[in-house]
Amino acid sequence: MGKVLGVLGGMGPAATVAFLARVQALTPAEGDQDHIRIIADINPQVPDRNRAPDAAEKTLGQMAMRLRDAGAQILAMPCNTAHAQAAGVKKAGLPFIDMIAETTEVATAGGAKKIGVLATPGGEALYTRSLQTKGAKIVRLSGAAREGFMACVYAVKRGDVGEGPRAEMRRLAALLVAAGAEAVIAGCTEVPLLLSAEDVSVPLVDSAEVLAAACVARCK
Repeated sequence: MGKVLGVLGGMGPAATVAFLARVQALTPAEGDQDHIRIIADINPQVPDRNRAPDAAEKTLGQMAMRLRDAGAQILAMPCNTAHAQAAGVKKAGLPFIDMIAETTEVATAGGAKKIGVLATPGGEALYTRSLQTKGAKIVRLSGAAREGFMACVYAVKRGDVGEGPRAEMRRLAALLVAAGAEAVIAGCTEVPLLLSAEDVSVPLVDSAEVLAAACVARCK
């Protein structure tokens, strides 16, 4: 018997559904019984992680405790930005798979020292610290490019994954590569809904894919 995975989701809903599909796809299975049992709280009412971090932390803490009480044994949260509020999640007392740490590990494994990050301001701050621990530097968007990135994220949240936001995300990734990035982290779970590995001329590390693989490894 594997471990029961508890997922703190809804940030946003489309990214959570895509993450759950990845966990299923990455699980080696001959039939239903070989898959991981997942208890997911897809809660789109979590306060905005960038604008109301304290309220978000309180809500995430409550979600984690409900997942624990429902039978979850390991927790994961497919939202990079919300890892700034991970202290609330950890109060549930369960092992918590750190998406930022896992993604940093994969991004630096090939020896890249300058790593571009497509993330919200909160996510950027988390990756800046995490990459430093591995002796790597972050390459980030600035000014109008950062505003363009947030516009893409909100486009996904309102259901627009069309060519407009896709072209903009490709452009933003190319800016990071032009600024010297040897790899690019999709450090927001909306990014892979607009950008694929073949869209970027350097390795693209999808944080949602990394987290899904870590969940399979820990729960199987």
